[in-house]
Amino acid sequence: MSAGWFRRRFLPGEPLPAPRPPGPRASPVPYRRPRFLRGSSSSPGAADASRRPDSRPVRSPARGRTLPWNAGYAEIINAEKSEFNEDQAACGKLCIRRCEFGAEEEWLTLCPEEVSSYPAAPWWVRGQLGKSGHYWALFDGHGGPAAAILAANTLHSCLRRQLEAVVEGLVATQPPMHLNGRCICPSDPQFVEEKGIRAEDLVIGALESAFQECDEVIGRELEASGQVGGCTALVAVSLQGKLYVANAGDSRAILVRRNEIRPLSFEFTPETERQRIQQLAFVYPELLAGEFTRLEFPRRLKGDDLGQKVLFRDHHMSGWSYKRVEKSDLKYPLIHGQGRQARLLGTLAVSRGLGDHQLRVLDTNIQLKPFLLSVPQVTVLDVGQLELQEDDVVVMATDGLWDVLSNEQVAWLVRSFLPGNQEDPHRFLKLAQMLIHSTQGKEDSPTEEGQVSYDDVSVFVIPLHSQGQESSGH
Repeated sequence: MSAGWFRRRFLPGEPLPAPRPPGPRASPVPYRRPRFLRGSSSSPGAADASRRPDSRPVRSPARGRTLPWNAGYAEIINAEKSEFNEDQAACGKLCIRRCEFGAEEEWLTLCPEEVSSYPAAPWWVRGQLGKSGHYWALFDGHGGPAAAILAANTLHSCLRRQLEAVVEGLVATQPPMHLNGRCICPSDPQFVEEKGIRAEDLVIGALESAFQECDEVIGRELEASGQVGGCTALVAVSLQGKLYVANAGDSRAILVRRNEIRPLSFEFTPETERQRIQQLAFVYPELLAGEFTRLEFPRRLKGDDLGQKVLFRDHHMSGWSYKRVEKSDLKYPLIHGQGRQARLLGTLAVSRGLGDHQLRVLDTNIQLKPFLLSVPQVTVLDVGQLELQEDDVVVMATDGLWDVLSNEQVAWLVRSFLPGNQEDPHRFLKLAQMLIHSTQGKEDSPTEEGQVSYDDVSVFVIPLHSQGQESSGH
């Protein structure tokens, strides 16, 4: 992103891009739940209106509908926080194809009924190539459900396109300098090796580019339909024996094993990305329109603090120092609050995600989008290198779960439930349901003093054991 483009796009007083000619407004994005919930015990739509803490329905796929890797899924709507469930989910199988000797053989098409209309790859394609992958995604919407619905319908297609663009590099022993395999400089392979570029780096790049592309699609679609909103995105992709977890927002994924709890994502909030956000305000102070101070103080300053030396920190500081309070320091802070209560420009609780192109500070023309990133952090888990046990799982969930359950409490629930239910074919679905029930303040809940999550909660429980063995076999 060039400085010139940034100024033209976001800063006042600079020439803006020519407006699009007016045209017919597109239809609003219709509300819907994930397709794999069709036939579930709780009916969609009207049942979502029942949101009292003691009567909120937990929804899961019907018993006859199997998700990839026999993963479990469950969700619950918020307690009147918003009219609709703003979480969305998607999952499906990746059928790997490639183009070879000019023949039209396909490479990496997402083909589940849950997330796309592509037909499943024929058995001879799967047998010939011997590779496949899977995809799970959670989207936590805010400002309405539209952005999360668009992301659930779009991100997998963006990922497919990005992976197709680098397929030859993925199947090579080492990604070549030139995608067509030409070696213009004899030292090209050496340069690639010195940079440490591996096939997994191409998958990471594809995920990053897919998030960016999806964000642009959401911006266009919401503008065309006159809707607003944004969402976080947490995605897990299994490919060639590795699990890639990409996160933009405050949802979370963890690996739970018998003797290990391993975080697979990092949460992006105004507090965790304070220095990046403050530095942007330092370089482009016009973004604050004179209404906010970029400096952080332990609390919001008052008139009585004028002239006093108080604790503060700026974009270049991980520690603290003191400064004499000036009148400009009394403005509302760029980042205010602590922990889950921290807000960017007094408005948003996350610093990365998709959408929010039209979001502005209340009663101002100050945009939040310049401070937000759609780029995810990607963690790679080499499943083939793990000595997997029957009960090793990845738990992915939106922040409604993690608001009341810690990593350790979730791991305790996993370890308490799975060993005694190894013969139950629906045990991962039941575990996902149990995790959600544990956020509802029941007497047997591990939460402190029966804490209740009033937010939307969506959970995937992904078993690794048999899949890890298959990956090792490949």
